[in-house]
Amino acid sequence: MLQIDDTIISLDVLEEHFVCDLTVCKGACCVEGDDGAPLEVEEVKIIEGLLPLVWDDLSDASKEVINRQGVSYIDDDGEPVTSIVNGKECVFTYFDQDGVCKCAIEKAFREGKTDFYKPISCHLYPVRLQKYNDYTAVNTHRWSVCSCARKLGGKLAVPVYKFLKEPLVRKFGGAWYDQLEIAAQEFKKK
Repeated sequence: MLQIDDTIISLDVLEEHFVCDLTVCKGACCVEGDDGAPLEVEEVKIIEGLLPLVWDDLSDASKEVINRQGVSYIDDDGEPVTSIVNGKECVFTYFDQDGVCKCAIEKAFREGKTDFYKPISCHLYPVRLQKYNDYTAVNTHRWSVCSCARKLGGKLAVPVYKFLKEPLVRKFGGAWYDQLEIAAQEFKKK
């Protein structure tokens, strides 16, 4: 384990490799699973405000779920998560012409319609955060649907923390990330 400020980082974040391979997985992480994507409390309001920007990209089934229960619900752990369609895909998914599942919120960001990229839990994946009283645990999540990403990351020799530089800086700041890079370099020397 490694500590930076009020975070405890698993060494897996430094040691394991990961690069999303959408051509293989087709965005399965947005479809598979038991619950929607974890949300920070303040993200729920932000996403509610984005609905007019993404509405036309959503499926009729997604619109029906949002109209019935909203953009999120509280999971069994008492945390907000994105609403899902038929116990599967996130309501903010859409499929491109190649059948790849993508995020309507990220699409709106890339089109310059919003400065909100997408939920931080999605942006940080495969890193998952667990908040405790005095610190946040930063761990790598392993999921079979992402085996192709671990394989590609290994082939390209891209550690998780480097693949996730942008979202890690978004969440924890540039100074935090600089400390993480220094720690990773020291860890490699050992």
